[in-house]
Amino acid sequence: MFRTILTAAALLLAAPAFAHDGPHAMVEVAHGFARATLPGAPVGGAYLDLINRSDSDDRLTSVESAAAGRVDLHRMEMSGDTMRMAPMRDGLPLPAGETVSLSPSGMHLMLQDLAAPLREGETLTLELHFEHAAPVTVDLPILAPNADEAPMHHMH
Repeated sequence: MFRTILTAAALLLAAPAFAHDGPHAMVEVAHGFARATLPGAPVGGAYLDLINRSDSDDRLTSVESAAAGRVDLHRMEMSGDTMRMAPMRDGLPLPAGETVSLSPSGMHLMLQDLAAPLREGETLTLELHFEHAAPVTVDLPILAPNADEAPMHHMH
């Protein structure tokens, strides 16, 4: 009996040492939304906050959606006096313990080759893939075409 209790105690004390290994990395999604598009529009945008809850850096490597042929990560940058979009081909760094925001005026997800218009009041499902964290699937509300932010709640 004493040996069983001692073994159980040793296992319980050892467990926290493995709690932050790569496979246990955690990224949370909050404040996500997509903007409604006009019929026939080939592209749409999605925005969200990515919260890295682990003590290790991570990276958003890709995003998939049945609603689009592909989903690209873009950033806005100045080129002379003109603001333009530029793809982020190496993914998006997610520093440990930090929140990275994707917004209409900054980094964002660009949905290419839409299968159908994004309609206000519906939802858009995205699957986010990370270098370390497990994939995260989120359903984003589709808001008005001019929406700047989503209702304040966590999505995952």
